[in-house]
Amino acid sequence: MELKIMSFNLRTEVRSDGINYFPHRKPRILSAIETESPDLIGFQEATDTMRDWLIEALFPIGYTVVGCGRSAYYRGESTIVAYKRRIFEMISAETRWLSLTPTAAGSSFGGDQSDCPRVFTSLVMKRHDVAQTFAFVNTHLDHLGASARLLGAAEICQYLSEKNLPFIITGDMNATPEAPEIALFTSRALCGRSVVDATANLGPTFHNFGKLAPKDFVKIDYIFTDLPCDISRSMRVEDVPVDGVYISDHNPVCAYVELQ
Repeated sequence: MELKIMSFNLRTEVRSDGINYFPHRKPRILSAIETESPDLIGFQEATDTMRDWLIEALFPIGYTVVGCGRSAYYRGESTIVAYKRRIFEMISAETRWLSLTPTAAGSSFGGDQSDCPRVFTSLVMKRHDVAQTFAFVNTHLDHLGASARLLGAAEICQYLSEKNLPFIITGDMNATPEAPEIALFTSRALCGRSVVDATANLGPTFHNFGKLAPKDFVKIDYIFTDLPCDISRSMRVEDVPVDGVYISDHNPVCAYVELQ
């Protein structure tokens, strides 16, 4: 049973983005989702208003959106997940903070971490027609602190080890492939199965609305899994501007995994 997975950094609402301010990009975002038709999507950088729009816009095309904001009041930017209702039953859902107190809303590691709390949204899912359950985790690691990113990656790995379920991880990791925090995801068999970076062959994913020279593009968006996955089929959603408007400042990435 094959699933198509997408990781999609939406770029938060910033008026100084001008023509690429989020409200101007809504039609392109919705079109990309309808065209690619992923079964599961991990979004990053969705504010409250962006989340409300996604709930409303994606419901008619078959998706349920799950997740809350990262602040102490469960508001603000989020790592929400969308899944196709006709395919999946959601067994459980939770948001946890990347910190020493992961159930304390708004908490963080401190140290070199930015002022932004960081979270992951975790769903335990099953297909309606398959008994096997699996965990889907979506995150956005810190943009400033390398130690905070490594601690965050370690927390996610520990969490999944305790879940002991087949898993898929999506996210903007704010780290390039050679970084220790990226190696941590694939260096150990967290639940007894080898873990792969399904996006290993895709190349750069952050282009800053086309403002970066190609040599400065970096890969910071990933899909990891311990389910069977043919990484040669993974893809980067190309983002050619239409009248100057991009989908995002990141390329969404997609991969195919199999439930057994």
